Amino acid sequence: MKRFIFYASFALILSTMLCWGIESKAQTPSQPRIVNIINFIRLLEPRDPVNFSEDALFQTVEKQIADLKEKQLPATFLLQYDALITPRYQELLKTSLYAGSEVGGWWEITQPHVEAAGLKWRGRYPWDWHAHVGFSTGYTPEEREILVDVYMAKFKEIFGYYPKSVGSWFIDAHTLAYMYEKYGIVASCNCRDQYGTDGYTLWGGYWNQAYYPSRVNAYMPAQTKSGQIPVPIFRMLGSDPIYQYDTGLNRAQGVITLEPACSGAGDNQKWVEWYFRTMFTKPSLAFNYVHVGQENSFTWSKMRQGWNIQIPLVAQWRNEGRIRVETLSESGAWFKRNFPLTPATAVTAMLDQNDNPIGSLWYNSRFYRVNMMWVHNEFRFRDIHLFDERIESDYLKKAGTSNECRFMTMPVVDGYLWSTNAAWAGLRLVEVLPDGSSRQIKTGRPEIIENGSELVVKCNPSEGQFTIRCTEQELHISFITSLNWALELTVAQGKQPPFKQISERSIQAELNGHPYDINTIRGGFATAENSSYVVRITPSAGVITLDCNLSR
Repeated sequence: MKRFIFYASFALILSTMLCWGIESKAQTPSQPRIVNIINFIRLLEPRDPVNFSEDALFQTVEKQIADLKEKQLPATFLLQYDALITPRYQELLKTSLYAGSEVGGWWEITQPHVEAAGLKWRGRYPWDWHAHVGFSTGYTPEEREILVDVYMAKFKEIFGYYPKSVGSWFIDAHTLAYMYEKYGIVASCNCRDQYGTDGYTLWGGYWNQAYYPSRVNAYMPAQTKSGQIPVPIFRMLGSDPIYQYDTGLNRAQGVITLEPACSGAGDNQKWVEWYFRTMFTKPSLAFNYVHVGQENSFTWSKMRQGWNIQIPLVAQWRNEGRIRVETLSESGAWFKRNFPLTPATAVTAMLDQNDNPIGSLWYNSRFYRVNMMWVHNEFRFRDIHLFDERIESDYLKKAGTSNECRFMTMPVVDGYLWSTNAAWAGLRLVEVLPDGSSRQIKTGRPEIIENGSELVVKCNPSEGQFTIRCTEQELHISFITSLNWALELTVAQGKQPPFKQISERSIQAELNGHPYDINTIRGGFATAENSSYVVRITPSAGVITLDCNLSR
């Protein structure tokens, strides 16, 4: 009897762990956990040249290099042009890096770079972070090519080869393709998703990991081999998968990231340990990816605490064989060997850093991304965005003139832009009552199952079995129950999704002048005057299937 009780108790504990997504999962060759330590280097910080002097920025890189060498960790150092042409940075990077590290390019545009290209500098300072000055989007396609040629020639003159990796908060598709076709770069990196931070909006894209970009829009994942630039772009900075999305609602979006200078997250021992466990041990499908590192313009005093938490932990996980630490170009080459097209990946966080039952699950494919959110036992689709390689970026053929920039994809659900602190937008599971009103169904906690490129989520509310199956091109939702059920999209008062017309099988929508259709394969859309929802999706034979391939 005691043995029976022991095994029954063990089974219950194991079942609970699986349901809450807290199982420990070691990396395998087919599902690696990859860490890139990427530090990018600026010569100066004009916003506060006294406290953030050129010497302070240089000493920061010295300390980063020395610590990584001591711990035998390879890293990627990306040089802005003003730092590239500075002799002491050249000497430091030639003589002091740990073996296996790499040097590449950081693609923020500076005054000496522009003037070396024979162009006129329009910035307020020698480095100006405004989008129409400090980034390639602020220059014509012809000017972008000249800037690339000048940088590559100088880099090769100094180091004897062309860089394999070039990163930036954002690089336009014309520049990225030119770097690949003429100089053979193998990897790039760009900023995490953010809305308006520093004037830069990258919203609705492939969440974390890496993707092949469209030839006409470097932020938009491509769906076809012919439509992609064959340079994987890795997402930087390590967003909190639960809380970053919503932070700063109704005001400037906040920052909850792995950046060592990020107060309360990247510099917090408990948060960093939780983040590493989340990214290194939870379901991720093809692979999971973490960017560790910081630009030198924060200086060592600002990043030291977070750095001294993160780097020893990275070394420990590496020494235990649970992660791979490699350069950005090595990760890019691996990606290209293994994936002819952007693979499906996931990020799974079913408990927050304080072990609260608040969970977030991200699924990405080359066709769409979806985020599922659980707050205790309540569930909603917080985010669904569709990708279309045919949609040209505003900056593909002409220079941007604004000090801000915007890269966006096509929303089906946007739980950030369509919410307020008083009302959280989302697509929720409901029971439709006889009078046409509805009540939300609490799904309970999920079980998460990986099946090749598919991710299956199962919940067992008291009313039946609720299942979500994410495939590369479709989102399947089923509910085995006796209830009359549906999904309802609600948004906050005053918020308006870009829906133009809603019919039974299709929603015609338009974003920034780009029309797109949201279609069902199974199930139908419905609206009602004076209802609390924007649209209700009703099942067909117990199933709703959303078509996430915009080209069909």
